[in-house]
Amino acid sequence: MANKIKHPLTGKRLKNLILGVVSNPFNMVVFISLILLISLIIVPLFTMLRETVTLAASELRRVDGEIGDFTLYYWKYVFASKLSSAVLWTPLRNSLLIGIFVTAISVPLGSILAWLVVRSDIPGKRLLSMLVIIPYMIPSWCKALSWLAMFRNSRSGHLGFFAGLGINIPDWLAYGPFAIISVMVLHYYAFAYIMVSGSLRSVNSELEEMGEIQGASKLQILKSITMPLVLPSILSAAIMTVSKSVGSYGVAANLGTRIGYFTLATKMKEFINVGPHAVGYVMSILLIVMATGTIFANRLFLGHRRSFETMGGKGTRHTPIPLGMSKYPLLIFIVVFLLVAMVMPLFVLLMETFQKSTGMGYSLDNLTLYNWIGRLEDATWQVDYPGIFRNPEFGRAVWNTLRLTVVASIITAFCGQLLGYISSRGRGKWYGSLTEQLVFIPYLMPGVAFSAIYFAMFAKPSLFGLIPSLYGTFTLIVLVSVVKHFPFASRAGTANMLQIGTELEEAADIAGASFWRRMIRIVIPLAKQGFISGFMLIFISIAKELDLIIIMMTPQTRTMSYLAFQYSRDAMPQMADAISVCVLVFILISYRIANHFGADIGKSWG
Repeated sequence: MANKIKHPLTGKRLKNLILGVVSNPFNMVVFISLILLISLIIVPLFTMLRETVTLAASELRRVDGEIGDFTLYYWKYVFASKLSSAVLWTPLRNSLLIGIFVTAISVPLGSILAWLVVRSDIPGKRLLSMLVIIPYMIPSWCKALSWLAMFRNSRSGHLGFFAGLGINIPDWLAYGPFAIISVMVLHYYAFAYIMVSGSLRSVNSELEEMGEIQGASKLQILKSITMPLVLPSILSAAIMTVSKSVGSYGVAANLGTRIGYFTLATKMKEFINVGPHAVGYVMSILLIVMATGTIFANRLFLGHRRSFETMGGKGTRHTPIPLGMSKYPLLIFIVVFLLVAMVMPLFVLLMETFQKSTGMGYSLDNLTLYNWIGRLEDATWQVDYPGIFRNPEFGRAVWNTLRLTVVASIITAFCGQLLGYISSRGRGKWYGSLTEQLVFIPYLMPGVAFSAIYFAMFAKPSLFGLIPSLYGTFTLIVLVSVVKHFPFASRAGTANMLQIGTELEEAADIAGASFWRRMIRIVIPLAKQGFISGFMLIFISIAKELDLIIIMMTPQTRTMSYLAFQYSRDAMPQMADAISVCVLVFILISYRIANHFGADIGKSWG
């Protein structure tokens, strides 16, 4: 056998190789995109990690050394100091307790509702399928304010609905783990419903009918046929619910910190606010590791689990399973549940915006429009704020919310289409796989932990002073919002680009069209509908965001969600509730518009 001739990588060959890459526009797009992804995702993460082992000036009185020296002080402070119990272990226990109980209740609840709506003959299925997911459209922090409107006691200085009726509301009901778990269950049950119902719709009812022909009872069919087929969706819902509930900030901050009940997310935010910042970064890394571990555990488990074929060439047939005499009792149960989970909290939240004094009932003497349109000089009782529509802070918050959602959504949707193009055209190639893996990283991180990464990188000048400190600027909030939503935008972009056949581009290439001409004349026009759908999906997600942006807020950059949170903390519940109602209306209108463009909102909201 003749020896293969090896050509050494001489300077000339290297030059030709570089020129070949540079001269190909697609290669340049891929190269620039990968550099940007690494700079926006990997570099900030390592920057935060570096901050946790770098001695800051504020610790010089406690630690011998100089500013910038390597140190493990912050890690020891968190894991092995006299304060570790209060700093880490108690908040960690609280976070795990919340995550476990929320998952144990919400996933079975959502799965049962999914089975009743998709597989049974319960009446009004079309209406129920819409009503069941409405609570998921409502931000979880809004639900926390609804809970306070109902159960707030005299501890906060403002009575809630039930306390106003003379009912003694104990602290354990108004605040703390029971309240946090209850609110999160009323949010994440819909997450499980969406995932399990999608799986149930792919199951051919012939499989269950064959079991019934063999004499199996409904319980046996459910246990031996249906459950094994939808178990991957149930497990995914469970693991994702644990991950999201453990890292949630808004609910825990509204219902926990008032009585000193801290989770990892709220304790981390406290350290980032008052210092040492690096201690907060250590806790942020722990949150990221926990979230990453749960998601990769899900992939590992499902990757080794046996799969079952449920769809064939003959299509999927769905025959509703008769519930018999239990049909109407179950319908009543669902209606009552929706009343408790959605109607009553929103009604109390809305009515509190029309009250002069909370907890004093709905008598005409206590009802007013002041919280909406009142002027401070016209107030007939002791207040120090005008109605929200006359409040310059609210006007500024509306403007900040609109410009943040519009600017960040346009940038994210455009980047999503570009990243989707690279992923779809790079299927089976190294750059396609690398792009998908880099884009997926922000999804692993809780919002408050992800924003801590950017806080660490941009709180002071970086990249040898070339990038100025961006903390407190609108630019940083946009940047964080864009990068955090890359996974959703990229997924929408990939699905969109896979529908655009490569034959059109190949034909144009043969005809002599350049890469940019093909993009402008073929790809962009065909991707327009997907771009609009992705834009609406991101628009709604950013509009309701609190966890992601709360670390970045300043008086000049406050959004509506943050202002509602702040007013609630400042004992102005009517103002907070009024702003929350405005956010809900804004989201529901956007959701209706998104549905018009076919945006798959439900599967992307957390």
